[in-house]
Amino acid sequence: MIKKQKKGPIPYVILGGLILLALAWLFPLYIALINAFKPAKEFVVNGALALPHHLDLSKFGKFWNEVNYTKKLTNSIVISLSVALIAVTLSFMTAYAIGIGRIKGRNWVLAFFMVAFTIPQEAMIYPLYDTAKKINLYDNIWGIIIIFGVLSTGFGTYTLSSVLSTFPDELLESARIDGAGAGKIMRSIVLPLLRPTLFVLATLFFIFTWNEFMIPLVLLASNDNETVTLAMAVTTGQYTSDPTARAAAALVGFMPSVIFFLIFQRTLMRGITVGAIK
Repeated sequence: MIKKQKKGPIPYVILGGLILLALAWLFPLYIALINAFKPAKEFVVNGALALPHHLDLSKFGKFWNEVNYTKKLTNSIVISLSVALIAVTLSFMTAYAIGIGRIKGRNWVLAFFMVAFTIPQEAMIYPLYDTAKKINLYDNIWGIIIIFGVLSTGFGTYTLSSVLSTFPDELLESARIDGAGAGKIMRSIVLPLLRPTLFVLATLFFIFTWNEFMIPLVLLASNDNETVTLAMAVTTGQYTSDPTARAAAALVGFMPSVIFFLIFQRTLMRGITVGAIK
């Protein structure tokens, strides 16, 4: 009779640590949520942790109109979607050449991409600013799209190359014997199998770009080109005396990315679990 092996305490310790980490991450969101709907007087009397007794929605309309949030929201959506599409397309094409095409010097190319996406943004600020000024992309959302599209492509290429390097050679050889060319193999075989992984990358690129602050702060000077994160930064100084207004601004600022994640979470999880090719 086979004895059932007892589980040690390590899995429960890890699970408990992950739960605590999740709660610590969600706590600021909870504080922003309860204070965004709380009247300023209640905040002063009851503090930040108390639930609101009355709902005050006026701060949302005030923030929306004062910062022209519709324009900021449109800019962020256009930039984030464009970066996601450009980066996923370039990553797939480059990774296909490296992983399936097995180009010469592919290890050096991968090493270059790995170094490129690990460079701190602080080290790139002045070169990017100077270049954007010279080529007339300063204070232009296309400058932001190009920069983050290129930066995201480095990460995407490195990730997809490791997946494509394990692609079954037998499957590719069978397709070649049947007369399929390189283009048909890419469209009909490789792309369908990689679609879940590509969607995961697109989602990550969208969220990362949405939350970017430093580079847009330096390169987007005019109010019409600002993003949601920059609009939220404006409220930090503007509403210093009213923490509930800052909480409302924060809630309005990060809710679009949360909604985006909730809508596509099933596809995202499916891509994470089945996207790898073995």
